[in-house]
Amino acid sequence: MSIVETYFRDLTEKQKEQYDMLQPLYDDWNSKINVISRKDIGQLMTHHVLHALAIAKYTRFTPGTRIADIGTGGGFPGIPLAIMFPDCEFTLVDSIGKKIKVVEEVSKSLGLTNVTAIKSRSEELKGEFDFVTGRGVTKLPEFVQQTRHLISRKQRNAVMNGILYLKGGDLSAELQPFRKTGAWCDIATYFPGIEYFEEDKKVVYIEIY
Repeated sequence: MSIVETYFRDLTEKQKEQYDMLQPLYDDWNSKINVISRKDIGQLMTHHVLHALAIAKYTRFTPGTRIADIGTGGGFPGIPLAIMFPDCEFTLVDSIGKKIKVVEEVSKSLGLTNVTAIKSRSEELKGEFDFVTGRGVTKLPEFVQQTRHLISRKQRNAVMNGILYLKGGDLSAELQPFRKTGAWCDIATYFPGIEYFEEDKKVVYIEIY
């Protein structure tokens, strides 16, 4: 049983196969285009895939939900979430073309038809999305400022439209402006016993409208 299956027991056989494909795919692509730290690639399934899926523990997207993953790098958290929610639409965005190439090729190999990869800066991106995701791209207030224009006012989920952000460390100062519109959860509560998540890593939610 893979580490993803340990924490997500309702996966389809196709999803299990897709998650099992991630390590060899990223091993291969990372040897050509360095999108993940070489000292970290061996911990891909924990440090990157499971970390991304903390968002799937925080909330379940309804079918048809549109998500923009800003500063996706090699596809995190976007690709693991796209596997988890095949009936949702994911737009993975990064300003670096070689990273977008990795996203495109990995998505193609996985057979993901719900992923669109775009080379763009967040400020220049057009479109409306139910949620924006990101992982340690910049300080939280800056990320909110750069991406809030992408959030649609039309609601379709139990959680109101907004931003779902993965970041670690002491976030007290960054969270201060969002005391009334934000919520957060320690990722260690979702994945107990994994030392990596005990280092004060959080899922942060900011309601926009």
